[in-house]
Amino acid sequence: MKPNILLITADQWRGDCLSAIGHPTVRTPNIDALAREGVLFRRHYAGTAPCSPARATLYTGLYQANHRVCQNGSPLDARFDNLALAARRAGYDPTLFGYTDVSPDPRAVDPQDPVLTSYEGVLPGFTVGQILLEHEKQWLSWLRSKGRTGALTRDVHRTEHLGAPPAYSSDETQTAFLTDAFLAWCEIQDRPWFAHVSFLRPHPPFCVPEPYASMFAPGDGPVYARAADRQDEADVHPFLRFAMAIQQKSSFVLGAEGPVSDWTAADIDRIRATYYGMIAEVDAQFGRIVAALRDSGEWDKTIIVFTSDHAEMMGDHWSLGKGGYHDGSYHIPLVIRDPAAIAAAGRQVDAFTSAADIMPTLCERLGLIPRNHQDGRSLLPFVTGQEPERWRDAAFFEFDFRDVVNATREAQFGLRSNECNLSVLRDEAFKYVHFTGMPPLLFDLKADPMELRNVAEDPAFLAVRLRYAEKLLALRAAHLDQTLAFTELTAEGPVSRPTV
Repeated sequence: MKPNILLITADQWRGDCLSAIGHPTVRTPNIDALAREGVLFRRHYAGTAPCSPARATLYTGLYQANHRVCQNGSPLDARFDNLALAARRAGYDPTLFGYTDVSPDPRAVDPQDPVLTSYEGVLPGFTVGQILLEHEKQWLSWLRSKGRTGALTRDVHRTEHLGAPPAYSSDETQTAFLTDAFLAWCEIQDRPWFAHVSFLRPHPPFCVPEPYASMFAPGDGPVYARAADRQDEADVHPFLRFAMAIQQKSSFVLGAEGPVSDWTAADIDRIRATYYGMIAEVDAQFGRIVAALRDSGEWDKTIIVFTSDHAEMMGDHWSLGKGGYHDGSYHIPLVIRDPAAIAAAGRQVDAFTSAADIMPTLCERLGLIPRNHQDGRSLLPFVTGQEPERWRDAAFFEFDFRDVVNATREAQFGLRSNECNLSVLRDEAFKYVHFTGMPPLLFDLKADPMELRNVAEDPAFLAVRLRYAEKLLALRAAHLDQTLAFTELTAEGPVSRPTV
């Protein structure tokens, strides 16, 4: 019998924020329990940021270099296969609870279609079970139905001060809203199902109701990875100086005004405590899902993939949000629990894995062949307790910082739009950051794990820099679109050997 598939994403969740891997402060008992019954990937990385580009990698199995979703609002080329379309070929009706932030290919729709006025489109192939868009009107309506008659706008997220709880309760969060919708849908399913629960939290605005608002104390948590002060941090690279300067408080706390640089270290401590509380709230709602699946007898029929689209700087390098080249933006959680692979239960994998691996993993598990080239590789060998051959020895991720509409970043750096990008190759020893139009960065991770000293111009490291630049070039060359490259027309017809 076909398994149920449950793909859960928790937006902007850092990969180190799991008690299962030893975080000193965060407590995630329900995700930890999932990891004990499945496989936890300790070095899992997003392909890019922010939301739309990161999700394009997750949903298609392609690196940004190939799917070309560069910003929120960049269309996803209609020719690409994705996990929802693949699931339909396996006989599922893949159903969405939340959002996918996929901008449709404008060539495939009428110019007057209002779907072209928002980046919050739905990935082709999904049936919508419950949508939740940025304006949150769907959730606000639900709040009003529960007696919160004043819940008319997103002002419900306003708090008296940093770290204070909002007016709504822990049973009335966006996470609870989507969990309720998914569980109600589950009750009426009479055949194997495929669901994608796309939680908004712990994405900003940073606020959370009690008991989570006071669950963690400001200052608790690991030491921040950052320079002694903001100026020292900004001096590392012109890109970092610009990225730090443009951050606004309103992007993170509803109603806050001014630049993020006005927040003190103590303010960031309070925001981080709130972020930890938001993670605990999502973990608790995930626990409701687990309990319902167990009670209904569906638990041992259901494959669960728990991950995020990208991560959150949360004070590292004096920054909030996502983007740039630091691990804080890209290291994300991944736990896969397959009831058919109980022999590997509790395994923790230290190999470097990518969001691009999710699509090929689900395809292999369902006996499907993706309809185009894949940059990712199936994680199924890890899930079943094996070791795949010739696995990657480094993480690779990208960030495109072009501004197509206003060209402010192009003007800031004197670059063309297609030069506003960077690529990162990081292994256990070094991190190499290649900018198309600016000087590169190289960090000796053994001596400088916080990435504070750029040694790219140090004569002692020039050979290392060259080696990593060549390795990055080889990686990019190997991942050029191979969709038809493994096919050759012969007198007997097309011959295709994509695994050669």
